[in-house]
Amino acid sequence: MHIALALPLLVVQAAGPVWAQQVAIVLIVVLGLVGLRVGPRRFLPPEDRAPWRCIEIGAYLFVVTMAIRVIWPSTNTSPPTMLVLIPDALVLPAYLLIGAAFAGMLKRRRAGEDDPARVDAVLVGLAAALLVWTFVLEPALAGSGMSPLRVVDALFSIFDVVLLVLVAQLLLAGGARQPAMWLLIIASSGMFLGDTYYTLRNAELIDMSTHVLDMISMVMFVAVPAAAMHPSMRTLTEPQHIVVRDLSRRRLALIALVVSVPTAVTSMMPAGGLANDLIRTALSVLLMLAVLARVVRSNNSRARAERASRRRATHDALTDLPNRELLSETVSEWGDRVTGENLEISLLFIDLDRFKHVNDRWGHEVGDELLCAVADRLSAQVRDEDLVCRIGGDEFVIALASPSHLRLAESLADRLLEEFARPFPLSVGDVVVSASIGLAKSHGGAHALELIRDADTAMYKAKGSGRNAVALFDSSLREKVRDRVNLEQALRGAGERGELAVHFQPIIDVASGELDGFEALMRWESPTLGFVSPMEFIPVAEETGMIVEMGEWLLRESARQLVEWSLERGPEARPLHVSVNVAVRQLRDGSLVRVVDEVLRDTGLPPSALWLEITESGVMENIEAALLTLNALHALGVTLCIDDFGTGYSSLSYLQRLPVGIVKIDRSFVMRIGDGTNEPIVRAVLAMTHAMGHRVVAEGVETPEQRDWLRNQGCDMIQGWLYGKADRPANLTHWITPHVTA
Repeated sequence: MHIALALPLLVVQAAGPVWAQQVAIVLIVVLGLVGLRVGPRRFLPPEDRAPWRCIEIGAYLFVVTMAIRVIWPSTNTSPPTMLVLIPDALVLPAYLLIGAAFAGMLKRRRAGEDDPARVDAVLVGLAAALLVWTFVLEPALAGSGMSPLRVVDALFSIFDVVLLVLVAQLLLAGGARQPAMWLLIIASSGMFLGDTYYTLRNAELIDMSTHVLDMISMVMFVAVPAAAMHPSMRTLTEPQHIVVRDLSRRRLALIALVVSVPTAVTSMMPAGGLANDLIRTALSVLLMLAVLARVVRSNNSRARAERASRRRATHDALTDLPNRELLSETVSEWGDRVTGENLEISLLFIDLDRFKHVNDRWGHEVGDELLCAVADRLSAQVRDEDLVCRIGGDEFVIALASPSHLRLAESLADRLLEEFARPFPLSVGDVVVSASIGLAKSHGGAHALELIRDADTAMYKAKGSGRNAVALFDSSLREKVRDRVNLEQALRGAGERGELAVHFQPIIDVASGELDGFEALMRWESPTLGFVSPMEFIPVAEETGMIVEMGEWLLRESARQLVEWSLERGPEARPLHVSVNVAVRQLRDGSLVRVVDEVLRDTGLPPSALWLEITESGVMENIEAALLTLNALHALGVTLCIDDFGTGYSSLSYLQRLPVGIVKIDRSFVMRIGDGTNEPIVRAVLAMTHAMGHRVVAEGVETPEQRDWLRNQGCDMIQGWLYGKADRPANLTHWITPHVTA
């Protein structure tokens, strides 16, 4: 809008009659002052308006100067008199204010140090200074006899060079290059051009009408207010995200021209006085030094970038600890000298126990806070020459090189367990987390990656022994790891290859002796490994996540088989149920409720005929999240069972919160019935669960005596080898009758 109003006035000022030119100048000045006042108030908060206030004050000083020269013509005569110092006394502060404004914009705009822009701007300034001195200032000062008045005139061009350096930094420093910036560049270039002509005219080196100078001044009075009135003026005082990129061809060409042209042109000029030659030489030397600074800066920047890249590649971003790559390099370097120095390399592989619970309960920010606290505590326990690394989510490694007889690693491991017993003060309060530590040693023979793997293997041994423990690696563990890897590889795709099968074990109603249902159990027959016990492959499936897909398959097959059996038995027969185990990984998976609902719909199995067995430990890992899933399953109409009751938490407080209908007593308690050892415990479980309205299934019943005792105690259902082991459906046809009595 401002440019649309000012452009016609510029045309009138350039080509109209004299009286119209004066009117146009007045209107341009008024519009400019209004724009400088309104623009910053419209687009900027008060704290960012300071540079524009400097420009506004400088503009008023220029207006007062123009008014003085119009009202008092003797202040603008040629040759000049002492009266010329009156307007000059106002112009010089105006230049200083504009320079302060550009410097303020640059300080606010540049988000970080940007050395290339600074050096390149200085190159532009020195090149301009060399040309200005050679072709403007030196001839002007020589022609004036170095009178004080000419010295004052010369200051204008010197200030212009400074302004060029500042505006060049705004242009070259990167960030948004919006219309407001280009308008300021046009204004600064016009100021430089106008003052150059003014200096040459006053020195009587050129003959130029004051009308041309007025035109240049009015262009400045249009460009600067137009920048203030454009919305993009915000970017001039906002921090910019500056990315230092490779030197572009245009920028390279600019630097080449800036360096070569002034040097070449000035070298062809004839020698002058001593002062002139010294100044030209000094400016040329400074220009060369600026080029050298550019080269040095570029080299140093590349070196810093390489160091930063190297650090990013070898250090963890969260804790700033060395990562796996630097650990491997360091251990390899130690391995080259352990033999000669009789040293032993030790690695402590540290994994936080149940770290996922922290993330699930308080969120990943608190989890990251805990990891940083652990990193600090580990670092405080080692020597300066030891290495503390973070190599995974909640996995840390401490590497030591020491004489083997000192047993430093063992004492450090014990000390770390004591340290983890102390709470970690976090933003959510004190948090206690234990750790499992694996220890592996080498005298230089093992490769770094092998040693890390061995320590990792020992850590899993520590976890398997109950967590919060230290385990030392031995060669037998390597064989176990190899067997586990082979088993995992063989298990992948076992379902698609038809290697999995469902076996069913009868569950009997104690009072009537009739079949009440079956528990579905997954079995695996591998072509290469043969029959693999569920105790071996189920934990691997859980750890790898394969259990989610395998569990869905088990659920579908079990439901389909029960529907088939129910059709064979007929509608008059006692309804049967099928009990399917739900792994911890399935319980945490968000799709479990959807899968169960789809299975019921697809097979037509009544929801009441489906029992889902969950373990106490699986629920207690994250009881709040588990409750959401269990309540949703209960809403579908399925029956929920607590499996292996008595081996985990066995807490009434949590049992009351769970929407379960069945409690299964673990076989370890049933097998001791008859010798009086566990009978009080079983009686208590039966009384407690019945009081809460739950039914009880006793597992592992193998003798008639156990059955009779459980019947007398009021147990609802039993299962075990007394009635048969889990078997294929084809071998269970004798159970699929309307009434079966044991």
